[in-house]
Amino acid sequence: MTHIGQRLNSKVAFVTGAARGQGRSHALTLADEGADLILLDSVRPIDQVSYAMPEHADLKETARLVEERGRKAVVIEADVRDESMIDAVADAATQLGRLDIVVANAGVLGAAKPSWELTRVEWDTLIDINLTGVWQTMKAALPHIIAGGHGGSIIAISSIAGIRGVPHVAHYSAAKHALVGLVGSVANEVAPHNIRVNTVHPTNVRTDMIDNPTAAKIFRPDLEDPTLDDGIDVLGRINLLPVPWVDSSDISEAVLWLASDESRYVTGTALPVDAGMLAKYPG
Repeated sequence: MTHIGQRLNSKVAFVTGAARGQGRSHALTLADEGADLILLDSVRPIDQVSYAMPEHADLKETARLVEERGRKAVVIEADVRDESMIDAVADAATQLGRLDIVVANAGVLGAAKPSWELTRVEWDTLIDINLTGVWQTMKAALPHIIAGGHGGSIIAISSIAGIRGVPHVAHYSAAKHALVGLVGSVANEVAPHNIRVNTVHPTNVRTDMIDNPTAAKIFRPDLEDPTLDDGIDVLGRINLLPVPWVDSSDISEAVLWLASDESRYVTGTALPVDAGMLAKYPG
């Protein structure tokens, strides 16, 4: 068994949505275990997303923190919807000499409203980023993992909304559900190359995605301008364990396990890190 702190030595990981939140946490967790990093994020506003997107400085800070750990970092400023990212990933993989791990983490939460009130643009934006963006991430990375001949691991960050329908975010839930089908198909395709593909399904994680007025309105629709803290009682009843949310580091530990050889025979699976939310008995 490889010792803790060395589980990813000599490997290269590609993390999308790496500028802050879960993405930064995943990147630093993998770096702590010896991986060099390709870090991608859009760092520009998205019209259909009401909360602020990360900035150039956020992505550079993630790279600085990776390098502070003694690992290499290649930064790509690109939107997962942009096909130019495919060439950028190829260049980064060449620069670092290989590619072994992908964490398809980039995702957004759009307008919270009944499904029939969503506009086509709101629907398309969420599907394009949260689903098509993951497919395009895999498309960019898989040729390099296959060519390396070392096997590998792809981890797509889905959600409990990818297993259970959540009201007022039908576009988000549809995309996250679809990731399970995408991962199942790709897992079958790449198994002969010893590449594993899995999804992780967090409950609420306190990052900018839910710590904003739009998301807070999901939990406290009775208030005009709620904050996430206004919804803490509601959030505290969602999970089976008595916590309103989990930390990014909790998801990163699951990502690390799936990225490492400790999960070498785990593929095509959906792993909840949900404080028991999906198991909770109604009432």
